[in-house]
Formats: sequence, C-alpha cells, structure tokens
Amino acid sequence: MFRDMISVSRLVQVRRKAMRRRVWYNVLSRIERSILNLTIRCVNKIRSAILTKIVTVILTKLNEVMESQIEKMLRTVGRSIAQKVSKIAQKWGNKSAATWSKHKGFIKYLTIMDLNKP
Repeated sequence: MFRDMISVSRLVQVRRKAMRRRVWYNVLSRIERSILNLTIRCVNKIRSAILTKIVTVILTKLNEVMESQIEKMLRTVGRSIAQKVSKIAQKWGNKSAATWSKHKGFIKYLTIMDLNKP
C-alpha cells in the first residue's frame, strides 16, 4: 500500500486524521509516534529502505484502526460475495462476469444487500 514512496505530506495527513479520530495516542506507542514526528520534521522524502519499512508498519497499523465498519464489510463480505457471483455467472457463459468481482459499485451493492437481508 505505502511501498512506492511515502511523502511527508502523506504522513502529515495521516497524523492529522489519527489525532482527529483520537487514535494517535491510544494505538501508537511513544516510540512509534516519535518516529513519525521526527520523520515529518527531518525528512523531505524517505529514501531509506529500513525507515520505509518501519513507517509502513506504523501507517498500516493506523489505517486498520481508522478504517470504518462499512469499509471492512466491503473488503471482506462484499468482495467474497462478488467473487462467488462472478464465478457462477462465468459458469453460465457470461464472459463479462470476470470483471464483476473487481467492480466497486457491484461490491458495494452486494454488501448493502447482505446487510439488509432479514
């Protein structure tokens, strides 16, 4: 997710979002917060592979906590239902069904339908 190039502006955005959602101090240790704060202050671009790995782990941890319940449902429930429906439609001969499992609108529709079933 963050492996390409982690910019300082991205780190500032994540820190701001985490502080607004009140997870900055609850989720991260003092050392993790210090690493991100020092990286923001001292670095323009992260070039070190070791620092990139450490910052990626911290950002992944923050993103998992800040992810909304609906986003989790889309990622887990919706995607698996879309894959099943896509495979069934492909077996029936629908060639365009191969792309259904990657279509965000279709995944969102199936997730909402699953949430509202009796």
